Amino acid sequence: MSTIDNLLDNIEIPKMVKCKQIFERPLINNIEEELINNIRTSKLTAQIKEGQEIAIAVGSRGINNLPLMVKILVREIKNLGAKPFLVPAMGSHGGATATGQRSMLEGMGFTEEYIEAPIKATMETVQVGISSNNLPVYMDKFAYNADATIIINRIKPHVAFRGDYESGLIKMVTIGLGKQKGADICHNLGFGRMAENILDIAKVTLEKGNIIFGIGILENAYHETCKIEVLKTDEIEKREPYLQKEAKRLAPKLYFDKLDVLIIDEIGKDISGTGFDTNVVGKYHTKFISGGPDITRVAVLDLTEKSHGNGNGIGIVDFTTQRFFKKMIFEQTYPNSLTSTVPASVKIPMVLKSDKQAIQACIKTSNILNKKDVTMVRIKNTIAMKEIEISENLLNIAKNINNLEIIDSSPYELVFDENGNLF
Repeated sequence: MSTIDNLLDNIEIPKMVKCKQIFERPLINNIEEELINNIRTSKLTAQIKEGQEIAIAVGSRGINNLPLMVKILVREIKNLGAKPFLVPAMGSHGGATATGQRSMLEGMGFTEEYIEAPIKATMETVQVGISSNNLPVYMDKFAYNADATIIINRIKPHVAFRGDYESGLIKMVTIGLGKQKGADICHNLGFGRMAENILDIAKVTLEKGNIIFGIGILENAYHETCKIEVLKTDEIEKREPYLQKEAKRLAPKLYFDKLDVLIIDEIGKDISGTGFDTNVVGKYHTKFISGGPDITRVAVLDLTEKSHGNGNGIGIVDFTTQRFFKKMIFEQTYPNSLTSTVPASVKIPMVLKSDKQAIQACIKTSNILNKKDVTMVRIKNTIAMKEIEISENLLNIAKNINNLEIIDSSPYELVFDENGNLF
């Protein structure tokens, strides 16, 4: 046995109980009908002429129903006799390469066979102007050279700053369509200026570029589509702050204000730009954001396949596993940090040989006198928050929380395989 084994093997892991978290749940039952109705009612496609090439900007997040919505949009454009194609609007993601960004789109379901439109990926940009704060403004070369561009994105809270415009359409215009060069310029002055910069830069692209309309999407806490709005170009700036407020109200959360340990089964770029929603965990990689639960120790056990080796966000937590570390690819991960100017998000935490040791390390370092009193929660990821596991000593607290439902009050032990990894 190693010294690490000797230090951790006797740390007792608490028995767990399954709980259901209850959130507000507005829902669109028929996505196709809702989107088609909104597009046709808006009459914005009247700007599209037969034979025109129309770029559809798609980001790197795992947005529920987005491949279906893009497929519907492609079909509507084709019905007008135009030629739609997709462009990756994801800043420096995908290792800041065209091949990497194409691969990310395909991995999220945006294959040319399913969408029935080609993907045109490039890191080349065209400068479209200068912002009011004297920053150059860039736009994806393929999108800029198209006859028109349509943006489609989810609006949600950002993981590193607060403002009227966080993650959404405005950010996609500035950072997504700006590619690595545009993202680098917007981030260069730090997240303290981000709320100001993304709007100032987007204003120029919306005015001088060829964006004809945007489609804003909201999801509820169950990762389900609950609102779709088709917005004129000049409506995006006015409407997005209201949608941002609604998104914050609907966002998932943990109903515990204080915990000793949080175990996250997986993080990844398909879940959040920083691998996980920092708002849910209450741990951040910049000083320009705060809030959420007070959690002493956090462990991340695995990296999603759709993240393509991008382990951004792992630097925020305390422990991880060798499995995660072996999947992490620096060439995919570091461009995000170098572009965002936030190295904290990609630092390597303590790497343990198994899930069991990562959990035991959290408990050992939780700074409580009696380790048997440790309060612990386990979640799959920060967008799958419907069912969670809580340590049995949280049962009495959980019973007094209106939005928590105990699925089975019989405590059970976590089960590990012969390598110490959870089944």
